[in-house]
Amino acid sequence: AVSRDDVEESLKAMWQYVKDKEQLLKDLHSQIEEMDQRLSVKQAERDYWLEYKNVGSKAQAEKIMNLEKDIKEVKDDLHRATEYYRNALKAVKEENDRMVERHMKFCKEQAPENAVRYLEKNSRREIEENEWLKEEVKVYQKEVSDLKASIQLLEEENISLVTKLIDSRLQNLRV
Repeated sequence: AVSRDDVEESLKAMWQYVKDKEQLLKDLHSQIEEMDQRLSVKQAERDYWLEYKNVGSKAQAEKIMNLEKDIKEVKDDLHRATEYYRNALKAVKEENDRMVERHMKFCKEQAPENAVRYLEKNSRREIEENEWLKEEVKVYQKEVSDLKASIQLLEEENISLVTKLIDSRLQNLRV
């Protein structure tokens, strides 16, 4: 014999059991939905990476190669520009050195003239006379060298004549 309380208790327990099972089923459904969502996210991610692997990575590889080519071209351009500017700088420095050298030479040539301008009359006249004397010395040195050359020729001619004379006297003595 089962009492009404036992039946109600049993029904309540059954109802609670069914309710717990339904709650468990709902929890499982929500977990399944959550897993489906996570699965779809992961599936989308997997699809993205597969797409990247099949198409995107090739495009990225091409971009990388193009960028590397661009880097190489920029480096080559930089190297050429550096060489050009180095050579241009060297040429400019050489030109500047030549111009400075010419200017220094010109200044050295002008210095005596500028110094003479600021001297008194007597000193200037002495310098002018000194210059004139230097020119005269050059003229006399040239005359001296010309005279020495003519003396050399005359001496050689005299020696030749004396030699001929001695030879002819020797011949006369033999005869």
